[in-house]
Amino acid sequence: MAGSWPQRYDFVLSIVIPTLNAARCLGGALDALNQEHARLGFEVIVSDGGSVDDTRFVAAKAGGIFLDGPRGRGNQLAAGAEAAAGDWLLFLHADTVLATGWADAVAEFIADAGNVHQAAVFRFVLDDDSVAARWLERTVSWRTRTMGLPYGDQGLLISRPLYERLGGFRAMPLMEDVDIVRRIGQDRLRVLDVDAVTAADRYRRDGYLFRPLRNLVCLGLYVVGVPPRYIDPLYR
Repeated sequence: MAGSWPQRYDFVLSIVIPTLNAARCLGGALDALNQEHARLGFEVIVSDGGSVDDTRFVAAKAGGIFLDGPRGRGNQLAAGAEAAAGDWLLFLHADTVLATGWADAVAEFIADAGNVHQAAVFRFVLDDDSVAARWLERTVSWRTRTMGLPYGDQGLLISRPLYERLGGFRAMPLMEDVDIVRRIGQDRLRVLDVDAVTAADRYRRDGYLFRPLRNLVCLGLYVVGVPPRYIDPLYR
């Protein structure tokens, strides 16, 4: 329940955010995190893949640790996890803003000792008031519940022991989120009752029908064994 958690905890949380020229959106994600810093102590690691904009400055201004590394979200997430000090890891996209109350939900999940063998994601929400956005949110909710396939824009909260036992994120240019949640398994995934509000720019640009269909094609190609490097041009 909001407000019921003490100011200090017995665990350490590291939040890892992969970036590439994300200065425009990163500030909003970091502001949402820092608003609840007093409720839940954590570090933020911004794992960058070669940005040429002000991503480094935005990260530093918000108190984040900035890492330079090779491009590719799988590489960046793995590098951030390796540098992290936390017993728990929260992976988050740069254009995803967690709703108020996320710290309480995370703290409650971590406080349950049994969840060291579980993982959690947030509820997918788009920053768009359209009917099409609500339809897509319901579709994602169905996919997450019935197939156990949340994507990276829903975040991923996982204990370090489980993360390391699974082998962590692999060096993949995309589908790294699908790869790791398939290794976690549907039975070990929970959805926290908190919105992860993600930028709808790609859906507004490509269309609420075409973009999900393209994502589905990419997922299908990956599932049948097409290497992610060949899928990447289609995804983008």
